[in-house]
Amino acid sequence: MTDLHQEFENSRIFHQARIDRRSADALIGLASGITADGQINQQEAEFLKRWIETNMNHYADPVVNLLYRRLADMLSDNHLDASEAAELLDMLKQFTGLELAAATPLQRPTTLPLNHPAPDLNCADRAFLFTGVMAFGPRKECEAIVIERGGRIAPSVSKKVDFLVVGTIGNDQWLHSSYGTKIKKAVELREAGNRIAIISEEHWQSTLLGK
Repeated sequence: MTDLHQEFENSRIFHQARIDRRSADALIGLASGITADGQINQQEAEFLKRWIETNMNHYADPVVNLLYRRLADMLSDNHLDASEAAELLDMLKQFTGLELAAATPLQRPTTLPLNHPAPDLNCADRAFLFTGVMAFGPRKECEAIVIERGGRIAPSVSKKVDFLVVGTIGNDQWLHSSYGTKIKKAVELREAGNRIAIISEEHWQSTLLGK
């Protein structure tokens, strides 16, 4: 729902943040419904694109915008082919967290903001930052591994960060309009052409620890 005429602008109980949250929740609900049968067709893709344009054209969240841009690119020739449909289905499942929900009772983060393909990791003289809950163990232990291999730990997300590592165990922010301030800022920096890469804890572990 969009407050097109600012009718509720001065209301104490109804403001833009609540509209944004409802719109984001509605988008997740639509994506869940579309992917429920394990396939997606041209009409469903076009409907989702129109819905985002109508209801979230003002929305500043970079992950939602990333989803929209990929969807718009797929439909730019007015044809959703089989490979695009499969990619879109996978992307929407990542966005809603459906592909992970059945695997674990713990909430896990969507993979949509991660770099694809995952970049090569080299700790030497590279700045790392961790976010979320790491399945490997306490964050200080993860940071110690990076330092032992010649890397640095950044105090916050900035243009100087090389890798933002997202913990395997996420939280319910990933399934709503807020994706966490670190991840949101990292996506914005990456979209602006900065070097920061967003990687999963699994990639971090498998590369540095061989697990």
